[in-house]
Order: sequence, then C-alpha cells, then structure tokens
Amino acid sequence: MTIDWRPFAELVNASQSFVLTSHMRPDCDAIGSELALALALRSLGKEVRIVNADPVPPHIAFIDPQRDARVLGRDVSAKELKSDVLLVVDTSAWVQLGPMADVVRQTTARKAVIDHHVSEDDMSAAVFKDATADATGRLVLEAIGALGVEVTPAIAAPLFTAIATDTGWFRFSSVSEATFLAAARLVAAGASPPAVFAALYEQNSLGRLRLQGRILTNIQSDLAGRLLYAVVTQADLRETGAEPTDTEDVINRLLTVAGVEVALLFLELGPGETKVSLRSHSACDVRAIAEQFGGGGHRAAAGVRYPGPVPKAVADVVGAARTALTKPC
Repeated sequence: MTIDWRPFAELVNASQSFVLTSHMRPDCDAIGSELALALALRSLGKEVRIVNADPVPPHIAFIDPQRDARVLGRDVSAKELKSDVLLVVDTSAWVQLGPMADVVRQTTARKAVIDHHVSEDDMSAAVFKDATADATGRLVLEAIGALGVEVTPAIAAPLFTAIATDTGWFRFSSVSEATFLAAARLVAAGASPPAVFAALYEQNSLGRLRLQGRILTNIQSDLAGRLLYAVVTQADLRETGAEPTDTEDVINRLLTVAGVEVALLFLELGPGETKVSLRSHSACDVRAIAEQFGGGGHRAAAGVRYPGPVPKAVADVVGAARTALTKPC
C-alpha cells in the first residue's frame, strides 16, 4: 500500500504550529515517531509540542533524552494546546488516546493521522495510513522524505528504535524488504543498532526481572498448550518492586513455547480496569478477538483496555480466544 504524501507536505507547508500526540502508555513506535517528526518539523522552522496522556515509560526513557514529550495535566493544560495542526501518530482509535481524546475532539486545528493499525475511528482528520506497514516509524520516515528534510542522527535513532521494537527486532511477520531498506537508511544516517539494543534489553531493573520471573512462573495453559496466558496484579507489582510498564515484551516470551498459537497477558490497572495484550503465532486473528471488547490492533498483535476486574477479563477474553482457536480462523 503506497501513501500519497503530497497532501501531508502541503499541510505542513501551510502551517506554522503543531501539536503531536499518540496513544496512552506510549511505546517506542509512538514516542520515536513523535520525536523524529518533531525534529523534522522544527528543522523547517515550525513550532512543535509533543503532548501525550501518559509519560514516557521509564524503561524506554533513553529514547527521549531531552524530555521533549510532555504529559497532559502535568506539564501542560488542554487550554494551552493551541496550534494550526494537531497530528496523531500510531493510533486511529479514540479509546487509545485517553484524556487527549477530548483535546483532539475539541480542537479547532486541522487534524491529521499517521498510523499503521487496521482499527480506525473517524477523527475528522486527514489520514495517512498503511496497515501493511511494519511500524508507524517507517511511515514517518517516508513523511520526512516527502518534506525534503535530511535524516540526521538525532532523527535516525528514534526511528530505528521504533521500527526495531515494533518488528520484534526484525523477526515478526510484518517484516519485509521495505523494513530492511528503511533500517539500512537509518543506520547510514547515524542510528546505532548495538546502542539501541543495549538500551532496550540490557538495562533491566531488578524489579523488572523479578516481575518477569513471576509472570513466567504463573503461566496458564489451555487447549493442550495452544493457548497460554498469564495475569499480573497490583500485588505482583508491589511485591516485586516493578512498574506496570515492566510487563512490556514479556508476552512475546510466551510465544516461544513450542505449540503455542495465541498468548494473552492480563495486567490489573485498577479494581475496574484490566489491560489485555494479545499475540498470535498462527493464522488466528487476535485483532478480531480484541475488537469484541472494544480493542484493536493487528492480526498478530492487539490490545484491549477491558472495563472490568481481572477475573472477569480473564474469563471473557480467554473464552473468546478459546472459541477462535477451536474454529477456522
């Protein structure tokens, strides 16, 4: 799928001030895309602010050394977010924006979306989307090219991190020739794969390691090992000294078990809300499962913010996954 970036370039050229935002609990693809795009726009003399509903998670704070990404309600108020353009990256879903959703709804700015997820709500925005793309970071690289901006080392590093993480370090089925061409271009521009890998995977806190151990110890198996799932409670976080963001990537460890087709990870956010991560290692479409509960994502990777306690979330989502795995996917 090829995106026509000419309307995006026209929007940028006709505008002076921008607010960039992304989904709650932003990951490297979200933050990396925002940071690179902000740098590119500023090189053109534009005024840019990055504002999200949640802060950059501690374990990926290295990606934003200047602390450019601000938090709504902590660093800036909604009334301060006046701009010519409000640009949403790495999501097209209202529910994913959290408190920033009201800002996006109420803004008088022109709106645009750059995303690679299939799920999509009508945000009354110009949409630049390729659901076959491996990462939003790769689309941002294309957008920067359409603006005629040089890819500097400062731009290359967060974009390489975005692509590397959203492809599971280039091992997911979304990886294509275009993935490696983009990665090669970013390395040539100054991104360092060893430095990114070390920052991502060789700087664990003790709490993060202890939590991962607890998660792996408590894996539940269903359908003779075709379905694996695990639960993380607030008590688990307290007792291990871990943060909620320390659950990131653990679900992919479940997919390394021989014979597993679908993996689920449940994270208790509070007494009435549960975050559910879904991954598929087969033809089963976990996005379709997530959409049953108001979530979305990709065929092989999806998520849900389930409006209910952990036991109810486990019963419903595991039940839906079991049903999906016992009929043609």
